[in-house]
Amino acid sequence: MTPEPQTPTGTPDTAPGPPPGCPAHGTGPGGLHRLYGPDAPDLDALYERLREKHGPVAPVLLHDDVPMWVVLGHAENLHMVRSPSQYTRDSRGWTPLLEGMVKPDHPLMPHIARQPICAHAEGDEHQRLRAAVTAAMATIDHRGLRRSINNSTQELVNGFCGRGRADLVSQFAEHLPMAVMCEILGMPEEYSDRMVQAARDALKGTETANESHAYVMDALSRLTARRRARPEDDVTSHLITHAAGLSDDEVREHLRLLLFAAYETTANLLANALRMVLTAPGFRARLNGGQMTVPEAIEQSLWDEPPFSTVLGYYAKQDTELGGQRIRRGDGLLFAPAPGNLDPRVRPDPTAHMMGNRSHLAFGGGPHECPGQDIGRAIADIGVDALLTRLPDIRLECAEEDLRWRSSIASRHLVSLPVLFEPKPKQDVNRAPSMSSLHPHRVQEPVPQPRGWVEEKAEKVEERVERVEPVSFAEPAVPWPASSESAPPSRWQRMWRWLLGE
Repeated sequence: MTPEPQTPTGTPDTAPGPPPGCPAHGTGPGGLHRLYGPDAPDLDALYERLREKHGPVAPVLLHDDVPMWVVLGHAENLHMVRSPSQYTRDSRGWTPLLEGMVKPDHPLMPHIARQPICAHAEGDEHQRLRAAVTAAMATIDHRGLRRSINNSTQELVNGFCGRGRADLVSQFAEHLPMAVMCEILGMPEEYSDRMVQAARDALKGTETANESHAYVMDALSRLTARRRARPEDDVTSHLITHAAGLSDDEVREHLRLLLFAAYETTANLLANALRMVLTAPGFRARLNGGQMTVPEAIEQSLWDEPPFSTVLGYYAKQDTELGGQRIRRGDGLLFAPAPGNLDPRVRPDPTAHMMGNRSHLAFGGGPHECPGQDIGRAIADIGVDALLTRLPDIRLECAEEDLRWRSSIASRHLVSLPVLFEPKPKQDVNRAPSMSSLHPHRVQEPVPQPRGWVEEKAEKVEERVERVEPVSFAEPAVPWPASSESAPPSRWQRMWRWLLGE
């Protein structure tokens, strides 16, 4: 057990801080480290220093030097999110908020203020709201979803495949989740560059964030009004008609939660997974050689680069202990997937391949575990697979060290992912992605595999499909190129087409 530091909700130390340029700059009252501002150090490195000094739970400062705990341990994060009797997502009991330390214009107030959504509720109210969201999402047709993801992927790739170069962040990763989510919610006509820009701007918290947020909410308000008057078979209609009796405000807020959470999470996941495929030594080779599937690659990305670094926040309902630290009633805690996934007690070797292990913290846990994680996985699995199939020669345009990131307390965003490839013709968006269509007059030779590999792989996929639960998504397979245009489809190709919903 590490020595107990001053509780983050204690009286601030008014002593002046070190001058700019001093090695201690970036610390605040009580010598606690700040997680914000231009002087904040690299957060990944800071988390490791905090782990070494304080153990799995460490005291830090948010904007305006508001005290907080950051939970660095894997087991400690899971204990916190799975203990609703000790910790709540309702910020109304947070001591700094009650004491006036958190001003109405605090930069994190949109994340702190309680909203009428299941993520901020508990008890019977949480069960009512969560039941409506879960039931509405359970009505999604999985084959239709796969078809939608594939079609949207083909449309996006068609937009740049003839140029021989693209930015996979701004032209692919930031668009695919929005296109799919707009269709799932029942407003495909709202998908546009403007909607993508508005969502991105609102989540960044820029000067125009309020205007962008209003643009998105106007679209969700129109959708709610239409479906209230005339329900159809989409998530919005099922939210409205659920026995929980959600009000229009509750419907809009949950639509906003689903749209923003799915967009931000999946856009980051797509960008991180593609970067890993393009830069990690041996990663692409394992995919091409069949030693790793795309779903396994996605899970590896969720371990190494979770879409959210931290989530604000959880609040102690009583005096308790966590990770050797004394937590007082009213203390706030950051759920921290990024450092939690690197807990040396769980991953002694952070470079080790996790082999599809899903015990990472990327989607939370407990009663507030992300209800849309299967949608995010499906978008990433099918999107990455289809993109790599359409552009098999894709490569990074710049050196890996030249890639730029935008970091904050909440997440670490890849700014751009420039790639090069040989220009390719467009493809019918309703077809499964095909390498043979890239050069219509050239026969694609199949990648050599051990004898019996295709049949064994197809049987494994069939077994997985048979075991799929109603609320899960079947794992997309890697397509097997045809050796001849006139040859009948193999068992493996038929399975791939079935997985795409054709």
